[in-house]
Amino acid sequence: MGSLSDLIEQYLQDLLAKTGSIEIQRRQLAQMFRCAPSQINYVLETRFTMDHGYLIVSRRGGGGYIRITRVSWHEEPGFLEKITDLIGAEINQESMAVLLQRLVRDSIITEKDSWLLWQVINGELENPVLPEDKKDQQRAILLRTALLVLCGRE
Repeated sequence: MGSLSDLIEQYLQDLLAKTGSIEIQRRQLAQMFRCAPSQINYVLETRFTMDHGYLIVSRRGGGGYIRITRVSWHEEPGFLEKITDLIGAEINQESMAVLLQRLVRDSIITEKDSWLLWQVINGELENPVLPEDKKDQQRAILLRTALLVLCGRE
């Protein structure tokens, strides 16, 4: 069985799969999962970020709510520029994994493409000649180049 955070995330993902946008009350969700509202905050802040492809709008107070909306890049003009901006000059392995998961979820690349990118990029960075402090920069260059080719191949 997964952690409480995993269960909360899965519950919210299931709701989002049906509609693409949901409104919830933090307090009610915390009661449902018998946890502190801070646990809900943790899940939202770590698993439903813009990097993961979600927009969160929150209103505090007694009648407050949290609105979670799934954002898809491929529906937006200039999504290739957004990808390159998100990668930036450096990207660590964890951020690359999150980005690849999002691209697969949004049907921008296939699961096979994602796996191939992961293997090739990480294999290339195992080179002992490459200094450790340069690996995030090299990962960004390789990922950006590969995604520009893959995502522009309509």
